[in-house]
Amino acid sequence: MRRGSLLEKTGSAIFKFFANTLLTPSSIIKLSVFVAGFSGILIEYVISTVASYLIGNTLFQWAIIISLFLFAMGLGSRVTGHIKNDEANYFILVESLITITVAIFLPTAYAAVAYPVILHLVLYGATLTTGVLIGMEIPLLIRLNSRFEELPRNLSRLLEKDYMGALFGGLFFAFVGLSFFGPLTLGLMVATLNWLIALICWLSFRQVLKRAFIAVIALAGIITFASFPLGNALASWGEEQKYRDEIIYSEQSPYQRIVMTKWRQFFWLYLDGHLQFSSYDEYRYHETLVHPAMMGATSRSHVLILGGGDGLGAREVLKYPDVESITIVDIDPAITRLAKNHPLLVDLNDSALNNPKVKVINEDAGVFLEKSSHLWNVIIVDLPDPRTPTLERLYSVEFYRTCKNRLAKGGVIVTQATSPIFSPHAFWCIAKSVNASGLHAIPIHAYIPTFGDWGWVIGSEFPVEIFRSRLEKVWTEASLPLKFLNLEVLKTLFVFSPADRIDFQAVEVNSFFKPVLYRYYKQGIWSLDQ
Repeated sequence: MRRGSLLEKTGSAIFKFFANTLLTPSSIIKLSVFVAGFSGILIEYVISTVASYLIGNTLFQWAIIISLFLFAMGLGSRVTGHIKNDEANYFILVESLITITVAIFLPTAYAAVAYPVILHLVLYGATLTTGVLIGMEIPLLIRLNSRFEELPRNLSRLLEKDYMGALFGGLFFAFVGLSFFGPLTLGLMVATLNWLIALICWLSFRQVLKRAFIAVIALAGIITFASFPLGNALASWGEEQKYRDEIIYSEQSPYQRIVMTKWRQFFWLYLDGHLQFSSYDEYRYHETLVHPAMMGATSRSHVLILGGGDGLGAREVLKYPDVESITIVDIDPAITRLAKNHPLLVDLNDSALNNPKVKVINEDAGVFLEKSSHLWNVIIVDLPDPRTPTLERLYSVEFYRTCKNRLAKGGVIVTQATSPIFSPHAFWCIAKSVNASGLHAIPIHAYIPTFGDWGWVIGSEFPVEIFRSRLEKVWTEASLPLKFLNLEVLKTLFVFSPADRIDFQAVEVNSFFKPVLYRYYKQGIWSLDQ
């Protein structure tokens, strides 16, 4: 009996200790402030990510959503000035409404992807609504905590918890949340977290809680938990509406949304909703990207591919028996893993990434080049279009100058350069930037059915006419299994209609210090439907 009595007393003492230290009203308020900062930043990032993925124009979406969010938070803070008492009740109501808004908004946004007007209204409406509600959280909690702590200590401690929560929320999003859960599941998890805080506060302040608010908490819980299965179903339906064709693979990596679709015997790869290639005609793109540069170089022993994680450029490079090594630098391991293992991609790239000559490095292309001291005979820059400032820097004169410094004698670089028809200022800006790096810029173009007229820029130590004559001589002596390029087609790559040319004087060089390429790119014809 004594032992049992001792255990009971010990357990009771431990319970009282935690109840008196961790479950006090002031502690619950501090926890709520931390969670408010944590979930608030996550909601901002999730909405921005969803908007970027579903609408496009990443820079604009992040800028406008975060700006709207902060403006709405200011409105929410002002609204609390009209609340004279019952802070606990209103805080629990606010948390429940945040839960309901996020739980409804995310599935609705994915379902509305085929209806742009509705999608914009949902995204920006949810941004303003959640912003107002989140702006109410901290003022209400500060007023509630003023019953337990003096003003200076109250403000400093609560604001500290809010900022710490925002820091942890940002780190969680960057390193764990987006890549492991994706924006939909992550958003619903945040909604659940807000609901749990509402529940904890109800348990702590239930003596003063009104019955109507209890009903709102219950409703928020039902909606949130129903949103997990329903949300995934709506997201799948919406994604199918966006791509039309059957989705055979989808993944959210830390860097981008990867989707593969299939129609008949062909398949397409999309990154963040932007088409990267179609198996129907990708050979036209990759043959033009690779072979003029490979045959124009004085040696092909060592080749560097920046981007190109799908292995299709490497497939073309491996057609040369004198190639000794290929280094592929692609920032996203999800892409290179897919290219190594997915049966459709492995078949299309001829298992290029599994070839012993090929080395894959998952790193930022610019960072890799800066720290590397190796020299390559051919550098192939196969990156997505410069649709973001992050990508824009990999089309700068400084980047091309670094490429030039990593070329062996007689080496060649080539970069994809968007469409000279749909985005002519961007295309000729890239050509001018290559030229400004100290290499001779040699623009080429070809027709790709799924893309239209597409362009590339070769950088060589030889002027265009000497490069062309050397290339045509080598080409007649070579014998490669190509589907698209032959000597007659090769000659047409260098021919531009006078109507399609833009004088170098009409565009500026793209540089770190004066980035202009993103602006030129957004002026292209395709920006009209974004």
